[in-house]
Amino acid sequence: MSTSFGRVDADNNVFVTDGGVERKVGQYTAGDAATALAFYTTRFADLEAQVRILEQRVRSGVDAKNLKKAFDAINTELVEPNVVGDIESLRNRVLAVAPKIEEHAAAKAEENKEAIAEAVKLREALVAKAEALAAADPAKTIWKTATAELNTLFEAWQSSQKTGPRLPKAEADALWKRFSAARTKVEAAKRSFFSASDAAAKAAKATKTALVEKVEALASKGADAVVDYRKLLDAWKAAGRSNSKVDDALWARFKAAGDAIYAAKGEQVAVVSASQAEAFAAKVALLEEFKAIDPEADLTGAKKLLASIQDRWEKAGRVSRDQFGATEDKLKAIEARVRKAEAEHWKANDPAAKARKDDVTIKLEEAIAKLEAELTTASAKSDKKKIAEITESIAARKSWLAAIAK
Repeated sequence: MSTSFGRVDADNNVFVTDGGVERKVGQYTAGDAATALAFYTTRFADLEAQVRILEQRVRSGVDAKNLKKAFDAINTELVEPNVVGDIESLRNRVLAVAPKIEEHAAAKAEENKEAIAEAVKLREALVAKAEALAAADPAKTIWKTATAELNTLFEAWQSSQKTGPRLPKAEADALWKRFSAARTKVEAAKRSFFSASDAAAKAAKATKTALVEKVEALASKGADAVVDYRKLLDAWKAAGRSNSKVDDALWARFKAAGDAIYAAKGEQVAVVSASQAEAFAAKVALLEEFKAIDPEADLTGAKKLLASIQDRWEKAGRVSRDQFGATEDKLKAIEARVRKAEAEHWKANDPAAKARKDDVTIKLEEAIAKLEAELTTASAKSDKKKIAEITESIAARKSWLAAIAK
């Protein structure tokens, strides 16, 4: 039995005519010649279906990445397929879509090139951010935030690897080496920071525990411990922080002792304030008391009263710093007034000074008498110029004499 593309001989050997040459494609022993020919024709139909699917995929542009693989697979299968049918036409149809497949491949390559460039750019950005975290000052880093940022960067890196295009190995390895080194550096800095922080916290706890014991011992001294407490408070501030809960408990004890010291100081201040208020009232009364006497008129009485005031002044006690000027300055003014009156009294009653005053008075009086005699003579002669000179001299000496008398 035969067709235009194949035949079956008496032994059920099946042949196909391919490119003008006949070749054996198989032997079918399970049925007659028609069944044998139908079997190999069906296999041709299956092969033709594959070609048709390839043509459809090329026209739609779907799955361009794998078109070349499908093309190569069908091409290989069409070299000497064991089918009966127009094999040459299938070959021609496959070759006809080859240029389109190349176009798709070129477009895909360009698309991949752009995608790779974007992927490289993305990973470089991730590397730069990771390296920036690694370069940050550990003492100023908020490690919870930095750790979250680094984890986000790593997740973005993994996502780029899974969903993005495959990067050239050398470039991908170089970027990963930098990213991995930055992650390692951040983790090492984090461990080092917290190790140092733990050590510092332990040292701070030990220091603050000792300070608490000292301030609690001071509390028994009451108000006298204020200065020492302030020194311990400065030491507390310089000690740094320990574990938060421990810090809070230690501070509660430290503050309680400090509050007790300041409470005692407050009571002392209240007592002193009351005493100072009484002293101020007493000293104001003493100042008022002196107003009743005039040192210039009664020096002896003023000195006696001032001595009494000075004695009672000290016994009245201390006033506050704010009231010091209002009392002490006024007392000093009274003392200065008495001293001045005493100096003037002495000056007026000094025997030597009095003797000198009397001597000058006698000499002035003698000079005035002599000038008055000369004036009489000048008047008799009507010497106007001489009269004027003598009159002026007499007036000057009388003025001096009046000043001395005072």
